[in-house]
Amino acid sequence: MSKFLKEFKEFAMKGNVMDMAIGVIIGAAFGAIVTSLVGDLIMPLISWATGGIDFAEWRITLRAAVEATETTEAVEGLYISYGKFINVLFNFIIIAFSIFLVIKGVNKMSNKFESEKAKKAKEAAEAEAKAAAEAPAPESDEVKILKEIRDALKK
Repeated sequence: MSKFLKEFKEFAMKGNVMDMAIGVIIGAAFGAIVTSLVGDLIMPLISWATGGIDFAEWRITLRAAVEATETTEAVEGLYISYGKFINVLFNFIIIAFSIFLVIKGVNKMSNKFESEKAKKAKEAAEAEAKAAAEAPAPESDEVKILKEIRDALKK
């Protein structure tokens, strides 16, 4: 049992698992924000623009609710609530659009960072090439021997 707990602890403390857990928590908070944005801001505006239509109340009645009487029991109504589906669809579209904007911003920053990095690398390579071109070529063994002969003849 101790080995099992040790393996679980190693698994749970790996970087990817922790990153995923943080992502899930932030995602849940982001979902709550978007749900509030849609339910409290966007849908009322859409309802106002459409003359007071409340999508959440849109439904198809399959079986009407029946109240209890002395001789019968109460029967719950059965509905297809497609208006709630429209609200969830708006939620999804807004979440997808928000994530698109975030990813687009991150990619833009990443591309800018990579282009600056490539530019610096190119400048460093050009400076190195220029320094190599300006530096005298190393002497060959033949040139060294000829210089030694010349210096010996001068003496």
